[in-house]
Amino acid sequence: MSELTFEQMLEESFKNIHVGDVVEGTVIAVAPEEIAVNIGYKSDGIVSKNEYSNDSSIDLTQAVKVDDPITVKVLKLNDGDGQVVLSHKRVVAEKVSAVLEEAFNNKTPLKATVTEVVKGGLKVVVDEVPVFIPASLATDSFGKKDLSDMAGTEVEFVMSEFNPKKRRYIGDCRTILAEKKAAEREKVLSSIKVGDVIEGEVKNVTNFGAFVDIGGADGLLHISEMSWGRIDHPQNVFRRGDKVKVFVKEINGDKIALSAKFEDENPWTDADSKFAIGSVVKGTVARMTDFGAFVNLGNGVDALLHVSQIAREHIEKPSDVLKVGQEIEAEIVDVNVEEKKISLSMKALLPEAPESEEAPTEESAE
Repeated sequence: MSELTFEQMLEESFKNIHVGDVVEGTVIAVAPEEIAVNIGYKSDGIVSKNEYSNDSSIDLTQAVKVDDPITVKVLKLNDGDGQVVLSHKRVVAEKVSAVLEEAFNNKTPLKATVTEVVKGGLKVVVDEVPVFIPASLATDSFGKKDLSDMAGTEVEFVMSEFNPKKRRYIGDCRTILAEKKAAEREKVLSSIKVGDVIEGEVKNVTNFGAFVDIGGADGLLHISEMSWGRIDHPQNVFRRGDKVKVFVKEINGDKIALSAKFEDENPWTDADSKFAIGSVVKGTVARMTDFGAFVNLGNGVDALLHVSQIAREHIEKPSDVLKVGQEIEAEIVDVNVEEKKISLSMKALLPEAPESEEAPTEESAE
């Protein structure tokens, strides 16, 4: 039996590796775009930045050091330059797939940082496995399209879809948020009662009112409960994020009705004396209809100036002689405190028209 040459012995001392093998190696050099790894093969291996991590912002020179152990997967035995092409992120991804599968089956919450906001949703990475969270499942705010404020934030989610064959991993934040919100709501409902005064934050404004967060639960501040005076549209009064002082008006199951109409601010208290019939008041024309003008007397009190009470002569419609924002002076001619109605008259303050002189009779002419 012939003796082996030095070259043959050296060849046999190297590992016999194949594409797809997972091997242990040692970092022998680190550059910004790649890592050189000794895997005990006749050629050293190269892990590119893209095959080390899905995080494009990672700094390889900070992530690994020379002599660090590293587990890699063989992608190609020769890259054309005699080096073995390796991947670290795929090893991690395969290990994490089992974690994701378990989380999917058990609906276990996961946490990850949003690495990218893309059209249609968010991208997060769970130990090198990219997970997509659709915009419809990213928040508990229906219709929210701009998710840019979530970039770089940590989100909690459950796996709503797990399909390794199609490399389809879908996350769902909304379920987690809904569960937390439900728990917070129950806590709030058990601690509040009708009449409680609370400072809340406006979360959403609609045509019929505003939804106010009162510390874990949302209550409805209906347009009719926003002010003692008339409000044309809630957006004229509130914006999202506004702080508002309210009190609990009613609790019906899990629905909370709020009000900002505090009784000590009720302008109709002692209205009989404050707005006595016959008294003269000043006000501002707030809006007009064909039958009259509504005049703001201050503190949320509106009064009706009927078209027939504007002048002694006939007026077709109030806008012929009045303008919105115009200050007027009028006499109070009727008050109905129960129905919160006041009637005004400008005509009552006008001098009586002089009576027309009668034509002389024949006797007086003589």
